[in-house]
Amino acid sequence: MPDQFLYATEVFINGLMAGVLYALVALGFVLIYKASGIFNYAQGVMALFAAMTLVGIMNGQVPFSHIINAVFGTEIHHFGWHVPAFLAILLTVGVMVIFAWLVQRLVMRHLVGQEPIILFMATIGLAYFLEGVSDLMWGSEIKKLDVGLPQGGSFWIEDMTAGLGSDNFYGFFIDNLDMVATVVAALLVTGLVLFSQYTKQGRAMRAVADDHQAALSVGISLNFIWVLVWSVAGFVALVAGIMWGTKSGVQFSLSLIALKALPVLMLGGFTSIPGAIVGGLIIGVGEKMFEFWIGPLVGGATENWFAYVLALLFLVFRPQGLFGEKIIERV
Repeated sequence: MPDQFLYATEVFINGLMAGVLYALVALGFVLIYKASGIFNYAQGVMALFAAMTLVGIMNGQVPFSHIINAVFGTEIHHFGWHVPAFLAILLTVGVMVIFAWLVQRLVMRHLVGQEPIILFMATIGLAYFLEGVSDLMWGSEIKKLDVGLPQGGSFWIEDMTAGLGSDNFYGFFIDNLDMVATVVAALLVTGLVLFSQYTKQGRAMRAVADDHQAALSVGISLNFIWVLVWSVAGFVALVAGIMWGTKSGVQFSLSLIALKALPVLMLGGFTSIPGAIVGGLIIGVGEKMFEFWIGPLVGGATENWFAYVLALLFLVFRPQGLFGEKIIERV
């Protein structure tokens, strides 16, 4: 096969893998939007907070140690033990459930029936508050996250594909972590779709999204549904935080991955779980292939803006996205 075709194929596959990572973040947005009609600006910061909490628990770090040491003049930073990755993940899930309960208790229950813009502004405030708490709780330095996931290129794939081209083609470079993320995303989407469509709680979530007051009138507990959906979104944020944190380190720029999820949501639709995956794959493949073919002609760096231009085109011609629901308001 021609080497150029093989290189393009490698870029295409890596684009699919990158799209899966984008979709993992977008899933959290979709879950909360479906259940409450809220665009959760804090989803990226939730991924950051979950990843930082996981690292802190694994390393036995004392929460708020900087404040404790400043107030009491101590030098305590660690408990002196390390927690296994699996147990640390379970404890972090517990922290995200507590976070969900606090969000419902302190924020959401006071905003029942409010306009969507009010709810959106509340999530902006929540994002900056949570980012500040993360800094105070675990510190601002870059942290390494290692939960035992395979990293680096797959030598097996590289060896299997090395003979497809000329002597100058050394095989496909496919990251093991990206392949794990693909499997995890597939399992997550399958589970979330089944939960949303075939369980009592899933149907209650959709009812709450349509009309808060109507859901209350038929006996649906908004408190329970909001705790549930924010807990699930927190779990999705943890999964995304693990993948991105393992890939590039746990740092405050991790919260910016939410910005890449916006074009994914615009393409797939704000109310569709499968749409988040399809939108992520389109964005991932599109930006990689565009950079491969067009980037050299325009000076490169097209990955920084391609997704947003594509999203803008969708907003013009299909604002509800590929899988989103077209809302018709009758007057």
